[in-house]
Amino acid sequence: MAAGFHFPNWSVSEAMSSIPHDTPAPGGAHDNSGELQELVRVAMHSGAPLWITGGGSKGFYGRPVSGTPLTTSTHRGIVAYDPSELVLTVRAGTPLREVEAVLADQDQMLAFEPPHFGESATIGGAIATGLSGPRRPYAGAARDFVLGVKLITGQAEIVAFGGRVMKNVAGYDVSRLVTGALGTLGVLLEVSLKVLPRPPVDLTLVQHRRTAEAIEVMNIWARRSLPLSGCWYDGDRLYVRLSGAESAVRAAHDKIGGEIPANAQEIWLALREQRLSFFSGPLPLWRVAVAPASAALEVPGKWLIDWGGAQRWLKTDADAETVRRSAAEHGGHATLFRGSDLSGAVFHPLAPALFALHRRVKNAMDPRNIFNPGRMYPDL
Repeated sequence: MAAGFHFPNWSVSEAMSSIPHDTPAPGGAHDNSGELQELVRVAMHSGAPLWITGGGSKGFYGRPVSGTPLTTSTHRGIVAYDPSELVLTVRAGTPLREVEAVLADQDQMLAFEPPHFGESATIGGAIATGLSGPRRPYAGAARDFVLGVKLITGQAEIVAFGGRVMKNVAGYDVSRLVTGALGTLGVLLEVSLKVLPRPPVDLTLVQHRRTAEAIEVMNIWARRSLPLSGCWYDGDRLYVRLSGAESAVRAAHDKIGGEIPANAQEIWLALREQRLSFFSGPLPLWRVAVAPASAALEVPGKWLIDWGGAQRWLKTDADAETVRRSAAEHGGHATLFRGSDLSGAVFHPLAPALFALHRRVKNAMDPRNIFNPGRMYPDL
């Protein structure tokens, strides 16, 4: 518990304006966990909601929050990094680009390929949203690489779950719960991640396919011993990325065929960062998750198929009930990723039993409901 900051009967905004914000140390490293803890303590006693933010690059995701902004962007820096053990511990406000640059210097990477959606993206935001890029079905999701977290609970306590090595599994499930919880369970301070070596060779191939063919071959390839690291389809062209040893990549190329584009790196970056022309325009953007082998969904609009068929992006003016009913008919769910009105149900409605479980977890971690209330569901 930090000493030196006592704000009886103060509002959160008054407390924030009174805390001295130190200049970060050379290299950008700065630990202000004590200040953040005190702000949470003030909110806990007053019951005032907090809007937890990092760099703000993913502030569009989820429902809007009414609360005092609490930023973790100045809580930054690498705490520990052992390239030989493939383990990195970093403060939540550390810019994502800095984390990736440090790993790149060691020929390593964040294998879940998190999207940035802006220069201000932080590693904390990547974990809080739980979003993963094109490599996800072949390398794993964000939560698969989270070894442990340190956070501030709704009781203003700093607690740690998990550890810096995979063998230490104490509290590992809590670390996974925090991943993708959009800050509703606590203020993320640190995260320990498993990182992976960069593959020595990447090769992108392009084929022209009809939709049914594209879905079929993506699933056939996934069942084979191919070094896949990405498969997506724009309605005409099927893009395939192979990553691994040169001999393995060459052999896979011989098996599946396809043309080699000149701008391969830009193609995957544009997909990850949603810079493709598909993602532009005023229509709402839906993220539909279904079994990879599911046939094309019968919802009017423009479709882009990613993750080998498991993640499907939809631009449509169809109503939410139509989109979600179609996703459910295929055993999946639909999220309104971007849209003009996010005040309603952004995420797919939960079954009563599952909602009750979410409620119990929320009550245990944040009993006063001060962390990003309503960000995921109106009553959480």
